[in-house]
Amino acid sequence: MEVRQLGNSGLLVSTIGLGTMGFGGKDVFGNVGNTDVTGARRQVDMCLDAGVNLIDTANMYSRGASEEILGKALDGRRDRVILSSKVRLAMGDGPNDEGLSRRDILDQIEGSLRRLGTDYLDIYHVHEWDGLTPLEETMETLNGLVTSGKVRYLGVSNFSGWQLMKSLWVADANGYQPFVSNQIYYSLESRDAEYELVPASVDQGLGVLVWSPLAGGLLSGKYRRDRQPENGRHLTEWSEPPVRDEDKLYDTIDVLVEVASGRGVSPAQVALAYLLAKPGVTTVIVGARKDEQLADNLGAADVHLTQEELDRLDKVSAPDLIYPHWHQANLVSSRFSEADQVLHRPAR
Repeated sequence: MEVRQLGNSGLLVSTIGLGTMGFGGKDVFGNVGNTDVTGARRQVDMCLDAGVNLIDTANMYSRGASEEILGKALDGRRDRVILSSKVRLAMGDGPNDEGLSRRDILDQIEGSLRRLGTDYLDIYHVHEWDGLTPLEETMETLNGLVTSGKVRYLGVSNFSGWQLMKSLWVADANGYQPFVSNQIYYSLESRDAEYELVPASVDQGLGVLVWSPLAGGLLSGKYRRDRQPENGRHLTEWSEPPVRDEDKLYDTIDVLVEVASGRGVSPAQVALAYLLAKPGVTTVIVGARKDEQLADNLGAADVHLTQEELDRLDKVSAPDLIYPHWHQANLVSSRFSEADQVLHRPAR
């Protein structure tokens, strides 16, 4: 499997990573999966055999159960993977059991390391924005984790464009370690990230790690205009990601299925291959309830779409040019940078 450099860091990560939100299956995460230790070991085996070296988890997935299961599945082979976890969301019911304060970060890194059975994380992502904690406090604390050796690289997830840039500025102004990865939602169902987050990542040298690249299964090919999978969720109940334009979704799925059929591969593989052809994207993170789903997703590493196929998918899924992007496209496109062109140039 191909490996790509993670932003401006020296770290090389596989183009497909394993997501572990379905490990444990506690509470709401039972809707994603309920993989136990035996199943987790099997999935890790499949990924390592395929050349995957990036595995992503979070402290709040099943309130720590995902990390515990992953730690057991990695026993004896921790050094073979790039291990990523996260901090920010609630891990208890108290007022200080969530956030990016010094207290919460220092408490939560110890819990994650203990559950994962390791003394360091390769990448530590802040999972969401914290508008109450001063950024200087957050970035100084994260910097301390790197200098102590408990964390090797820092990442960010689910920030807006201004929040990302402010964080990078605070790190730069104070000589702190910057974020090197940006983990975001990005798919053919919704390309909102092309407005600000992908261009900012390209401009600032952050590698883009994509979560839910199949839009929670919507792009698997099972959801069609004229049929829904058995036990599938109706689109009106879908909250992550929310479906805002059902007709556009099905138009995109129609083209996705046509391209996949013409190649003799699955729609999921085409959807993943499409993202891997987009500017700035380093890795797509996949998770699966069943081993056969994971095997199919891993096969996307060998799918390379033609420019004609990419153009068809680009056209049907294109985001509207919101302001100021339409204004800039009309007047100053002759002087667009590489980052500017993320929203205006087809995938390659």
